[in-house]
Amino acid sequence: MNKYVDFIKTWSITLLGLVLFALGWTLFLIPAEINGGGISGVGALVFFASGIPVGYTYFAINAVLVIVAIKKLGKGFGIKTIVNMVVISVLLTVMQEFITKPIIDDKFLSAVLGGISGGVGLGMVFSQGGSTGGTDIIAMLVTKYRRISPGRIIMYCDVLIIASSWFVFHSLEILVYGYVSMWVVSYSLDAFLNGANQSAQIFIYSRKWEEIKDKILHENKRGLTILNGQGGYTGEPVKIIVTVVRRRETSAIFKSIMKIDNEAFISMGNVMGVFGKGFDELKA
Repeated sequence: MNKYVDFIKTWSITLLGLVLFALGWTLFLIPAEINGGGISGVGALVFFASGIPVGYTYFAINAVLVIVAIKKLGKGFGIKTIVNMVVISVLLTVMQEFITKPIIDDKFLSAVLGGISGGVGLGMVFSQGGSTGGTDIIAMLVTKYRRISPGRIIMYCDVLIIASSWFVFHSLEILVYGYVSMWVVSYSLDAFLNGANQSAQIFIYSRKWEEIKDKILHENKRGLTILNGQGGYTGEPVKIIVTVVRRRETSAIFKSIMKIDNEAFISMGNVMGVFGKGFDELKA
């Protein structure tokens, strides 16, 4: 039953993310004639120049990239990417039929809102171990043969795609709005993933470590590890409690510790990408 619940949850969040991504383009960027990065940006350029719906170009280019990726990277290439690619192509095509005019008469605001919607949407997809293909596939293909950061490849592609809008609009203003949108997408994506995955690693030094250990295990319902240490000044042996919790749980942990030992020494650091029981599941 848990498998079915996880499956439904994963694909529900992924689908919502794909819808937000498509809305960012069809509701804000395309009606305002602003171009962004990625293969959807190529599709937007083709649409602005010829009137061919973005979804058609998006699907055609991604289909070629997927075929090449399967040939070069193996048949194990992500099925999620293929499904997401098809869903986005359909969403872009359908939404573009119904949304033909900008709902906001302000290009800068359209660039920002489109970037936020696209960035959060991508964040939701990535948080479930998914991908939207496009420049991600190009990055995977290049990094197989060259030692270069995937993020740098994607950035280069986005910069080049947005710069290409000059040949369609001959407008520096449109170019700037495109780069604003690209930056907002990047910022929103990072902010979403950092907020969703942020946890805290806490080190606790106390003579009453056994009571604190029991409190965290039984009341806060969090696992922990006991490390053996030695005081640098006194040379006395000490026990150090190490636990990793969600950021929102830290307040309850601190209250539990202070009830037992208000002189305890506590060190806390933010961590991302905690995988295992009680946290995130590793996804291929």
